[in-house]
Amino acid sequence: MEKKTIHILSIESSCDDTSAAILENSKVLSNVVANQNIHAAYGGVVPELASRAHQQNIVPVVDQALKQADINKNDLDAIAFTQGPGLMGSLLVGTSFAKSLSIALNIPLLAINHMQAHVLAHFIDDKNQSPPPFPFLCLTISGGHTQILKVTSFKHFEILGETIDDAVGEAFDKTAKLLGLPYPGGPLIDKYAKDGDPRAFTFSKPKTKNPLDFSFSGLKTAVLYFLQKEQKLNPSFIKNRLNDICASVQFTIVNILMERIKLASELTGIKHIAIAGGVSANSEIRSTLKSMETSSGWTTYIPKFEYTTDNAAMIGIVGYFKYLNKEFDKDDIKASSSLDINQ
Repeated sequence: MEKKTIHILSIESSCDDTSAAILENSKVLSNVVANQNIHAAYGGVVPELASRAHQQNIVPVVDQALKQADINKNDLDAIAFTQGPGLMGSLLVGTSFAKSLSIALNIPLLAINHMQAHVLAHFIDDKNQSPPPFPFLCLTISGGHTQILKVTSFKHFEILGETIDDAVGEAFDKTAKLLGLPYPGGPLIDKYAKDGDPRAFTFSKPKTKNPLDFSFSGLKTAVLYFLQKEQKLNPSFIKNRLNDICASVQFTIVNILMERIKLASELTGIKHIAIAGGVSANSEIRSTLKSMETSSGWTTYIPKFEYTTDNAAMIGIVGYFKYLNKEFDKDDIKASSSLDINQ
């Protein structure tokens, strides 16, 4: 008799979060994430420290995922893991573990593209929201990526625009560093901006050859020169105006993002707009996008917070679709630090 349900163990280890999840078809039974606080002291992720922490975390994280889902490892039908893109040392930990367990249990292996997983997290079973219909546009924003994608199927992603330098997450974190805020600074800018005036200070928006591309390195430089100038006049400027600075920088970044996605919608005629990636947890981005449903006639799709940052549930949902199509990978497959979105 054919099995009605499919249980997949998924593993995510692309950067500094070790995560394991159990999916029953498209439903998440558990999604465990172990964060690495050690990087805060260095102001950013240290690759060697990240890979060592993954080695320490992966066994207990997988064990917790199985226990929370009340699933025995012998009940698993496949193992999905992040093949890339990401930090090579971190990816190797997840890849090696997944391949070893796949061989030990004699079950299929599913190599997953991390960027596809961010987008397709919208298809995780959620009683409160339906997934976007194809085709849809997705603004993928994270610490390492900023892209506007036209998604026409589970397998086809067309890049309409992307950053030509820094990713939006870098822009937030680098600005936070200039303000003396600890890493990761993006969430802190969001926090302080809530009590600030978004129009207190004006920062120019960089232009790009492709009107759908992004550039954030110039904004970081503009903030640096602005702070240097103001601190010469008043050494306590940052302390006294922190909320306003955060609100103004965030307002500029959100405007840049929304202008590009609005233009993409106008050029393609697509009105179904999704966001994905760690920076999509930003409250101002979420509220602005939601408000544009009325002004632009959009239907927007905003993921749950737990599916925005790096997590294994999003790896598992892509694994589920690959499993249904019997797109299994051989155990000689290798991790890759720079996968294209369609690989």
